[in-house]
Amino acid sequence: MEKAKVSVIQLFALMFLFELGTMIVVSYGISAKKDSWLAILLGMFGGIALFYIYYALFRQYPNLPLTGYVRKIFGKYVGWIIGLLYVIYFMYVAARGLREFGDLLVSSTLRETPLLAINILMVLVICYVIYLGIEVLGRTAEIFIVILISLGISGNILVYLSGSVDIDNLQPFLENGWNPVLTTAFPLTTFNPFGEAIVFTMLLPYLNRPKLVKKVWLSAVISSGLILSYTASLNIAVLGVETVERATFPLLSTIGRVNLFEFIQRLDVIVVYTLMITMFFKISIWFYCSIIGMIDLFKVKNHQHILLPAAIILIILSMIIATDYPEHIKEGLEIIQYPMHIPLFVIIPLLMLIVTLIRNRFKKKAKDEKSKSNQM
Repeated sequence: MEKAKVSVIQLFALMFLFELGTMIVVSYGISAKKDSWLAILLGMFGGIALFYIYYALFRQYPNLPLTGYVRKIFGKYVGWIIGLLYVIYFMYVAARGLREFGDLLVSSTLRETPLLAINILMVLVICYVIYLGIEVLGRTAEIFIVILISLGISGNILVYLSGSVDIDNLQPFLENGWNPVLTTAFPLTTFNPFGEAIVFTMLLPYLNRPKLVKKVWLSAVISSGLILSYTASLNIAVLGVETVERATFPLLSTIGRVNLFEFIQRLDVIVVYTLMITMFFKISIWFYCSIIGMIDLFKVKNHQHILLPAAIILIILSMIIATDYPEHIKEGLEIIQYPMHIPLFVIIPLLMLIVTLIRNRFKKKAKDEKSKSNQM
């Protein structure tokens, strides 16, 4: 592993930006219709439940990444295979994020730019930061979280001043009952993005104050969840639920309604910058953690040695992963959710925790018996 440390603020910034990702600009949770904001909040609580599983494992192995303690728990060979599955998954989701970023940018602003060119440029920037190490990525997140919050506050003020917000668009509450809300919350908004935070089990050993992991993680999940829920409700209040359902970028349409004094308008750049910032960090974290996993499993001395080959794989995978954006979304909703997310986010971590607790109990029992025998 790289000999570096990140501060509490840097880890929070990385987590916060990661959680927002593309969810801040797309029609997130809209299958729950007007109650999408509630489905996101319930998904946030599901993410908190998953956090306690990951946190319990971290407390048992505070100096090891996920790929390290999975081998401690399941054994050298089975653990290595499971660790490799996580590494492949991290790389796969990094490629999905890269493809989604490129598709969204092409469809919104850079319509004449080849998708490959956008993906290559993004990967070059990501590789440069990762080459410099996790500390540089953390410091970069510290800067860009301030920029993102400033953009968000400015955009919200302008939307409200434009008079486009109509709270009646959010009523009636639970128009279609609890069923669409619950089916959207579990597993969709629980796993995306809150369950995806399992990737940070690869980064927690770098934290310079491990005792604050719980506060940092929960703060990032709750703050990002509240912002995603608020943004979903704002989009519906401005556009109406039917328009949000049809829109690829509802936030882009929301900010597009701003027209003050026939002068302040065409503020699409706020949404585009938001997308670029959040997706840069989300792809970087997925990609960096896949590289950490490779180093740990294959005993590579330096992450810089495998950065270029991994980057080439990332670019190629992002181009062949789907033929177009609708197929990309369909794959994410139908193929990934149950076969991949449930085993990797829930079943395997839960099994690891159960095995660890049982093993610790037997060790404690054996230690107590030995202590009693020595006293006799």
